[in-house]
Amino acid sequence: MDNVGIVVESIDDAISFFTEIGLKLEGRTIIEGEWAGRITGLGAQRVEIAMMVTPDGHSRLEISRFLTPPAISDHRAAPVNALGYLRVMFAVTDIDELVSRLVRHGAKLVGEVVQYEDSYRLCYIRGTEGILIGLAEQLNNK
Repeated sequence: MDNVGIVVESIDDAISFFTEIGLKLEGRTIIEGEWAGRITGLGAQRVEIAMMVTPDGHSRLEISRFLTPPAISDHRAAPVNALGYLRVMFAVTDIDELVSRLVRHGAKLVGEVVQYEDSYRLCYIRGTEGILIGLAEQLNNK
């Protein structure tokens, strides 16, 4: 997989949020032109993108803010059983500490932090702009 894309209203807020999770900003630019619209099927478009990379360097998150055409649909408040995009899950080392930091930045727990057997502690949060994010802390009980 090369990347997962998320469309937002505030690219700066999204960069701050995902930086708090541990991703690093790899680059930021404006994409426009007839060629870009041919890829997406939107015709003439102008999109600001920020590419963020996971700490291990293996995965990327592409954050997009459409300048033209404007967004026409909003799925950010969809529940976890909605069809289509569900969530992106990140492996973390201290779920309680990270959730505490993210809540201070406006994130909200969807349910609660739970433990799955002796393997993981997991939760879903709604981050910046209501984006659904999963967090998974692998337990050292091997």
